[in-house]
Amino acid sequence: MISAPGGTPVDGGFVGPPPTRPGVTRFYASGREAAQFAGLSKFGLDVRLLGDEIGAASAFKMCYAAQTKGRYSIFLESLVAAEKMGLYDALVAELEGSQSSTLEDTRRSVPGIPGKSGRWIGEMEEIATTFADLGLTSQIFAGVADLYRFVTDEAAGHTADADADPEEKLRALVSHLARARG
Repeated sequence: MISAPGGTPVDGGFVGPPPTRPGVTRFYASGREAAQFAGLSKFGLDVRLLGDEIGAASAFKMCYAAQTKGRYSIFLESLVAAEKMGLYDALVAELEGSQSSTLEDTRRSVPGIPGKSGRWIGEMEEIATTFADLGLTSQIFAGVADLYRFVTDEAAGHTADADADPEEKLRALVSHLARARG
């Protein structure tokens, strides 16, 4: 929760990387005074308003994070399972043929998870609680929180070769995590 000038509460949340260059980061805001944040657009922040209701921006951010961080958890866990069963290469080959854009996203995004997973745990737990409050299953995101807890604990010392190609970075992380689960 943030406040507009005068102390009126406004709800907001960022989507995208830190706002280091114009047009890359979106700031979603809600609340009666949220429109005041539209002025940040002149500084390169893409401000998107979600109405007068406090909490709408946070709810939107949870749904978005459920899609992105939830998807990455499925990618990572399925690759670790495949590695443990000796099927990593076969799974990657199938994904190259049938889901090439999914595999490319996985190669680009998943190797960076260890550096972020610690702060994603609480977010996944909040999503689980929110979904349960809506009558949806909470187990999915409680499980995602568990996976990110495992990654945080087991991959803390893991570093990929900075010069490695994306597939090598992904394979190194997956192999490391598979060995950690013995």
